[in-house]
Amino acid sequence: MLKFYFNGSPNPTKVALFLEEAGLAYEPVKIDTRTGEQFTPDYLKINPNAKVPAVDDNGTIVFDSNAILLYLAEKTGKFLPANRAELLSWLMFVATGVGPYSGQAVHFKHFAPKDQNHDYAHNRYQYETDRHYRILDGHLKGRRYMVGDDYSIVDMALWGWARMVPFKLGDDAFARYPNVKRLIDEIAARPAAARAIALKDKFTFKAEMDDEARRNMFGHMTTKVA
Repeated sequence: MLKFYFNGSPNPTKVALFLEEAGLAYEPVKIDTRTGEQFTPDYLKINPNAKVPAVDDNGTIVFDSNAILLYLAEKTGKFLPANRAELLSWLMFVATGVGPYSGQAVHFKHFAPKDQNHDYAHNRYQYETDRHYRILDGHLKGRRYMVGDDYSIVDMALWGWARMVPFKLGDDAFARYPNVKRLIDEIAARPAAARAIALKDKFTFKAEMDDEARRNMFGHMTTKVA
């Protein structure tokens, strides 16, 4: 059975959405990044980058959420739009733009030390995250889904991060992206999305963002490289 290494953050949740939508049997394996489980030798054999998610499909190991979505879609033949070029373009747009900039926007908005001046970094990532969502909103104008006429892995990849727009950009941010909001609301209403979000609640994860959690999640706070 496929093993799915996960926690409740955006990238694992979009893979959980695919697994639930496709009806694939899987064994969820929790990786509590706040307690440092991502650094255990056994997990580093699965993902040398010490991140979640990852899957072990009977010995075939895949890490990075977007790579996993593409792997599973190609394996099952599900949620793959016919236009391969457009699929890859928008999937990589999410992988290299939406995800990284969203993650940094969250970090500098919520987790960067408050006793330091991060105005430049905070503004940069807020600006870039907003810019990416404006591109997405323009693309979705007059379209139901990101690629073609069918729900696909690109929509799932976007949903993982886009459902958290208010956490990244402020409570009223969705008003700036009505077409993105419409797609996210449609996906959120799917039973598979509810199951994907609820998966984390079957396990116990560390809730506190204390010194231990910060050391495990933000290594740059204890190690200076240059």
